[in-house]
Amino acid sequence: MSTTPVIDVDRLNLTYGDFHAVKDLSFQVRHGELYALLGTNGAGKTSTLEIIEGHRAPTSGTVRVLGRSPRDRRAVRPRMGVMLQESGFSPDLTVRESVRLIGRLTRRTDDVDRVLDLVDLTSRAGRRVSQLSGGEKRRLDFATAVYGTPQVLFLDEPTTGLDIQSRDALWATVDRIREDGTTIVLTTHYLEEAQQRADRIGLMHQGTLHREGTVSELTRALPAVIRFSLAPSAPRPPLQAVVDGDGKALVETFHLQKDLHLLLGWAQEHAVELPDLEAGPTRLDDVFRTLGTASHRGN
Repeated sequence: MSTTPVIDVDRLNLTYGDFHAVKDLSFQVRHGELYALLGTNGAGKTSTLEIIEGHRAPTSGTVRVLGRSPRDRRAVRPRMGVMLQESGFSPDLTVRESVRLIGRLTRRTDDVDRVLDLVDLTSRAGRRVSQLSGGEKRRLDFATAVYGTPQVLFLDEPTTGLDIQSRDALWATVDRIREDGTTIVLTTHYLEEAQQRADRIGLMHQGTLHREGTVSELTRALPAVIRFSLAPSAPRPPLQAVVDGDGKALVETFHLQKDLHLLLGWAQEHAVELPDLEAGPTRLDDVFRTLGTASHRGN
């Protein structure tokens, strides 16, 4: 396996007039990796992706995709699949014609029927785009992205508008594509998808890469949480807890197993019920919420 990164972003900058949208951004995506690039609204994530995909020129800095500039579309575009939030297919074309057209425009080759079967659109092959449901149009977006088995695949909010079964089917297809060595860059507002599937995550905020790492690396800096409810007559728990007016208690701890064991032993000894008990490590959405507070502390 090559050690050369599939995507190499080095000191990338993008300005719109006086607005600095992307600031000295640097990161790499490795071969076969699923890298989730996430960001708060206005973080510069979309601008960054547009540059990496070859749709926009940077103000300064360098970007390499598969060893080439993404602006070299003749060299890079046939090896790249892009699933945009909306692709804007012609409503008068059929599903089969749409997939074939995008394949030709991007100079990729494939068996259209194979791809339609892959995304469960075979029964809709002859149907016009205007007759498709929202979920079917999203699967069509996915079909045009995976056509030609690209070496690098960009998935921009891929499961928006899909029901649970369609989401599961899409991710099962992504898993099969990854087995063939495709590198994937994911953007999503469904943070649980990134938490479950990304090898590494880059968190952008105010144009910079605020934090980067595996889910474990990103979450271990924050305490785990224990939540439960307490009756007004219950004795004081053995852990430092914040209890609101409804009796809902919150414990933050860096020693989850030890403190949970202590709490359960105390409840058993004092015959205290702990309704709504839940405990677990910090979630990715908790890390996401710290982005704004971190920037305020730095101001």
